[in-house]
Amino acid sequence: MKTRAFTLVEVMIVVLIVAVLSGIAIPNFIKTRTTARQKTCINNMKQIESAKEQWAMDKKKAAGDACAMSDLAGMGNYLHNTPVCPGGGTYSVNTVAAQPSCSLSAAPEFHALP
Repeated sequence: MKTRAFTLVEVMIVVLIVAVLSGIAIPNFIKTRTTARQKTCINNMKQIESAKEQWAMDKKKAAGDACAMSDLAGMGNYLHNTPVCPGGGTYSVNTVAAQPSCSLSAAPEFHALP
């Protein structure tokens, strides 16, 4: 009576194929995650910029006036929650005329407004 089973060579070929496919896929997943974090951070800074513009118009602030995150975020303010950089950076609101920035704006993250 003969039993049917996989040989060692067949199993090793399947393991090799899985290893090659994961070697191709894993770097792509890492790059996609990094790109998503960057885009989320940029969108957060755009929301901060919009809230800052609304705050400046409502409070009749000049271009050089300072603005803090506490002026923009919180219940009853222009942003419901304080935005958090997904990469672990911190946001600087800056003056009314200047764009907000992230501490991860330098390479390799490039969390910066265009």
